[in-house]
This record gives sequence, structure tokens and C-alpha cells, in this order.
Amino acid sequence: MSLGKANYVLRALLGKGFVKVQNFRSSSNMRGYAYYLTPEGAAAKAEITRQFLARKIEEYDALRLEIERLQAENENPTGHE
Repeated sequence: MSLGKANYVLRALLGKGFVKVQNFRSSSNMRGYAYYLTPEGAAAKAEITRQFLARKIEEYDALRLEIERLQAENENPTGHE
């Protein structure tokens, strides 16, 4: 995975609240971070996360291809090679 793709996915995870960037010990409300999942709940959360990551990777790849297409179009505006 490229660094750009990793950054894109990480920012998406941050935006959804799946990744927290603050130190747990510095939180004034640690109970807000503590929760328990059943094995079924953990499996469901893992599947939701897998689907989310797959969607974000697809979005990144589509954006990269569009950028490459636009750059090629810009380098050859008449459509002739």
C-alpha cells in the first residue's frame, strides 16, 4: 500500500471516529472509551471496518486514475499522440 493510500484511509478512519488520536490516559472521561463487545459484536465490528476500508481503497484508486487521466489529457490536449 502506498503512503498516499495509507494517509487517505487513515484520514477517513479518523473522520468516522474509528481511530482516536488522543492519549487515552490524558482523557478526563476514560469511561467514555471503555466498552465491551461480545465475540459476535467484535466480528460484526471487524466486518464493518473491512467493508469501510475496502470502500475507501476503491475511492482512492478511482481518484488516482482520474488524476492520471486528467494529467494525460492536459499533456495532450488535442487528443493526438
